[in-house]
Amino acid sequence: MKFNKKIFIIISLIVLVGAAAFYWQNLSYSKQALKLEILGPDKADMGQSLEYTVKFKNNGEVRLTNPDLFFQFPDGALLEDSQQKVMHLDSEDLGGDIYPGEERSFKFTTRLLGKENETKQMMARMSFQPAGLKTTNEVKTTFTTILGKVPINLLIEMSDQAAAGKALTIRINYSSNVPYPLRDLTCKMDLPDDFTLQYSNPKGLDNQWDIPILNEAGAGRIELSGILNGQANDQKVFKAQIGIWQNGSFIVLKDTVRGVQIIAPSIYLTQKINNSDTYVASSGDQLHYEINFLNTGTQPMQNLVLISRLNSSNVNLNSIKVPDGAYQQGDNSIIWDGSKIPELQYLDVGQQGKVEFWVDINNRWAMKSLADKNPVITNRVTVGPTNQSFLTKINSSLAVEQKIYNTNQYFTNSGPYPLEIGRKTYLTVEWKAKNYYNDIEGAQMRAVLSPNVSFENQIWPSEAKITYDENTREVFCDIGSLPAGTGLLNDSIICAFQVSVTPELAEDTLIVGSVQITGNDQWTGKQLQSVTEPIYALTVIQ
Repeated sequence: MKFNKKIFIIISLIVLVGAAAFYWQNLSYSKQALKLEILGPDKADMGQSLEYTVKFKNNGEVRLTNPDLFFQFPDGALLEDSQQKVMHLDSEDLGGDIYPGEERSFKFTTRLLGKENETKQMMARMSFQPAGLKTTNEVKTTFTTILGKVPINLLIEMSDQAAAGKALTIRINYSSNVPYPLRDLTCKMDLPDDFTLQYSNPKGLDNQWDIPILNEAGAGRIELSGILNGQANDQKVFKAQIGIWQNGSFIVLKDTVRGVQIIAPSIYLTQKINNSDTYVASSGDQLHYEINFLNTGTQPMQNLVLISRLNSSNVNLNSIKVPDGAYQQGDNSIIWDGSKIPELQYLDVGQQGKVEFWVDINNRWAMKSLADKNPVITNRVTVGPTNQSFLTKINSSLAVEQKIYNTNQYFTNSGPYPLEIGRKTYLTVEWKAKNYYNDIEGAQMRAVLSPNVSFENQIWPSEAKITYDENTREVFCDIGSLPAGTGLLNDSIICAFQVSVTPELAEDTLIVGSVQITGNDQWTGKQLQSVTEPIYALTVIQ
């Protein structure tokens, strides 16, 4: 009996091992039976429309059930609204079970962003169950595309040499020949540690500038100005990158570098406007320029010529007054020489000289586009071997209009108009806010109602932040942000409210006093304001 029991146990083990071997062999065979591959371009230009085909074929003898396909795009892939980085096609999407010998294919399209010669890898993963088995198998494959031409141009434009402690102007020029609109780009600038940024146009954040859209054949420019410090002969490197943020990573599309050598200036230049080193101009201003030059070299200088060139469409060049120099139309240059400025005839070591002129800024001008945003006046001064650009920012201009309506404008009004003594009339007060050249934050409008006028707690639009103080009789409208061009390139901001009035005298009745609009200029850092006239209504005897 013991012998027969041992034989039974041995035979059972052999059967189990054989069954297991058959199972794993069948499983392995089933897994290998599915051929999965990605077909696509080995090389492509950045931004080119690309098509990838995922093909799979059941080379086995068993039907494959519950297929699931996952296709993963690489970082830098431009996805349509209906796409995700990992595309999932379930059994129904794939057409159900895959029979022996059956082949199917599915296409995926995208555009790839990245640097020249960068590799981009697609991945396909497919899971399935061999018919009659509960185990799920999975196969994977990848495909690599190498990026070729990157049709984006990026250039840093700046002087090869700069004097320590003096203003340095940098221009980043970019353009695209990509046959597709690139959206939500970012330009990044790596600045030397001893470069102090004073301003940029457009305004950036942390040395980064957003480019909302860059179309084919589109171009743009970012202008920076700052003070570069260091020792003579030091080499400083500036690096610019243009790319796109995806999932917290910055994908670089193009980069460029430019070096500048610090030199010891032989002539030290300074500029004052209206007796200020940091003057901020406004439309309609008259500017008194004073340019000082100092010989910081080791030798006297003779027969110097000082040239000042204004670069701005916002100054009235016909208003230029130069007591001791000459203005030349055509290149907008003002020239001084030693015939009237003795220091230009002979400038000894440590000696200083000065020239001056006057010019008017145009009165409030219209904006044609956002390219007119953040205006600046550039004065490039050249004397001997030294040249330097001085930049003067221009404030925005706020405007407010105030009207009254007795008709049903925004609200239902009633009562006699012109007003009649002793009879109540309902009126609507409308305020329109405009903003010209620079973005404004913290914008507010306020005015005081006349003592015989009542605030009716009716406002438009309903979400407007309009409040009324019964003690001071002040109506207050909190606007918040006023983008450049509000009321010029787009609609004005409107706040309206209803009042009632019962006149007591047969004379024009004051409805509301002057409206004051204020706000903080984000370009110049100045607090701006504008005031309109009070509003009266005609009153007649009943």
